[in-house]
Amino acid sequence: MKEKIIVENKNVEELRKEYENIDAEIAEADSNLDKVKSMIKNNKLATFSLVIILIFCFCAIFAPFVAPHDPTLQDYDNVRAAPSISHLLGTDELGRDVFSRIIYGARISLVIGLVPTSISMFIGTVLGLLAGFLGKKVDFIIMRLADIMLAFPSLLLAMVVMYTLGASLINIFIALSVVSWAGTARVVRSQTLSLKEKDFVEAAKSIGVKKSVIMRRHILPNCLPSLIVLFTMNIPGSILSEASLSFLGIGAQPPLTSWGLMVVNGKQWLFSEPWIAIAPGLAILIVVLAFNFLGDGIRDAIDPYMKE
Repeated sequence: MKEKIIVENKNVEELRKEYENIDAEIAEADSNLDKVKSMIKNNKLATFSLVIILIFCFCAIFAPFVAPHDPTLQDYDNVRAAPSISHLLGTDELGRDVFSRIIYGARISLVIGLVPTSISMFIGTVLGLLAGFLGKKVDFIIMRLADIMLAFPSLLLAMVVMYTLGASLINIFIALSVVSWAGTARVVRSQTLSLKEKDFVEAAKSIGVKKSVIMRRHILPNCLPSLIVLFTMNIPGSILSEASLSFLGIGAQPPLTSWGLMVVNGKQWLFSEPWIAIAPGLAILIVVLAFNFLGDGIRDAIDPYMKE
């Protein structure tokens, strides 16, 4: 009996040492962030996309210093004026400078892209980890809620929320956060189901590591590549959703301005003065492509399956 206990103790010690070695390897890999940065820099398209995003963010933050005109100043002597030196992208139907309004509109559009996406990604990640790792009733309840959310078109569900709560910036955050978490939860759950059967997770379980620690230190880091790609894809999705809501009159409301609202206001002049709607539309297009290309570059740098 004593020999059996000694053998079991030896096995536990061996597993503990193996777990510590794996933990040390993970820590070493995480410390080599300079390698990841160099790999991202080698991807010229991702680097260029990052520069474009930073330029838009810089212009949004320092809009009062970058914008050549007051975005709310109405000049009735230059209503729907063509692009010129004084107005680089022309003026709108009220004589307001389109270029200045795009710079100020970046504030609202980028915030609408970042805040709801961050909230929905956090909710989806937490629920996906719990569903995949705990399983059973927890998995059943969370996944059925996700199925209900995915059964409705996201834009239609956002419209219902907006019509119920009213048109405001905070309600846009709530609406877009509510409709976007289910897809993230399903992706994280599927990866958690695969990862929890791996040897390093089984070794952590066998030596009594807490479930919360396993999810935080071993499963979540391996889900990051997919989460980063989802994050960069959901940001432009939120911007486009706000633009769609603006077409229905329940997006950003004046005196606030967003790119979607500018496109809506300029659509009636599309054939006579197209710059009013095309300029903010191009801003949306450029930002959407930049986030997508940046997400692909980061995925290629972080995903171990993509490394040579």
